[in-house]
Amino acid sequence: QLAESGGGLVQAGDSLRLSCLASAGIFTRYAVGWFRQAPGKEREYVGAIGWSGGSTYYTDSVKGRYTFSRDNDKNTVYLEINSLKPEDTAVYYCAAGVSHGNLVSIYWAHWGQGTQVTVSS
Repeated sequence: QLAESGGGLVQAGDSLRLSCLASAGIFTRYAVGWFRQAPGKEREYVGAIGWSGGSTYYTDSVKGRYTFSRDNDKNTVYLEINSLKPEDTAVYYCAAGVSHGNLVSIYWAHWGQGTQVTVSS
């Protein structure tokens, strides 16, 4: 129901855009969040975008370099990462859930399988 794409091997300083394609039935009115899991580390919440695209939340560690956007006509949410760093290397996941007023406390009911991003120095 959710499928990430756009990962790959890139060099430090490059930019990358990840996509999260959702089936229409779970996209409408759902917030979409992004998570990443680096090797040997726990999954980390990166942030989310509200269902209309009018609200976003970014964790402090990615503010300024990560940008969420969504195209509801295409049932797709995007994560653009600029100035990639080796520490951005991780499997990136998108998830969908219903927001009840904020983008921090959401039960993420649907998950994708993840896409690998590897940043070489």
